[in-house]
Amino acid sequence: MKTKICSAILALMALPFAAQSGAVGINTTTPQATLDVNGNLKIRQVPTAASTTGYQILAVNQNTGGDFEVSQLNPQLIADLATSGGTTGVAASVYAARKTSGVTLVSVTIFPTGFQAVNFVNAERTVGASAVFTDSDNTYNVPSTGVYAIGFSFRYGTGIQAALLANAPGAGIVRTRNGVSTLIDSRSFSGANLGLLSLTISESSVNSLYPLQAGDKISFGLVGSSLLDGNILGTSTSSFYIYKVSN
Repeated sequence: MKTKICSAILALMALPFAAQSGAVGINTTTPQATLDVNGNLKIRQVPTAASTTGYQILAVNQNTGGDFEVSQLNPQLIADLATSGGTTGVAASVYAARKTSGVTLVSVTIFPTGFQAVNFVNAERTVGASAVFTDSDNTYNVPSTGVYAIGFSFRYGTGIQAALLANAPGAGIVRTRNGVSTLIDSRSFSGANLGLLSLTISESSVNSLYPLQAGDKISFGLVGSSLLDGNILGTSTSSFYIYKVSN
């Protein structure tokens, strides 16, 4: 027994630690906290918590001072950061806008044939940060690679017009990547033939999930729009939303 006690004492004496003003340092002679470990740390066994309620997470502060102080962190803060963009209250990818008047269509040479973009601008956003939208080309700029939920709707005039289906007009979404534009989804206006009268239900929407890459530009507009009346376009309404749902 004496041999075991002596061995334990000698082992403790061999540890390179220092005590200074109530602080204990391991591998340091100038401890900066009550316990200052200058090295890695191993914990062999820990109990498993059934939930995060009542628990805090230990996190290392890697600040510019390099003190690596360990602090407690509420697990809810991590959830808030992932879903709401931290201090802004809105995730960085979230953006939505609505036009209630003044709709015009913008043609760009790289767009797929028949597609024209709605002239959305930052001033019309209903939620989101202006940093992810560019007024000069009316596009949403994808901030990070992942899967995005996108919804786009367009109502031409009152939503019911005389037959306009010759060019299959409808709502469309275009992705521009590395200077190449691709129509990733579209939905044509529907129509009804009532004897001598043919009507177009000139309202359409596109809603789905799309894989996108950081730097992609997303345009919202119309396909087959060459026969649409500019005056009616001016009284049309349109809206879109977009946000990242997964990596």
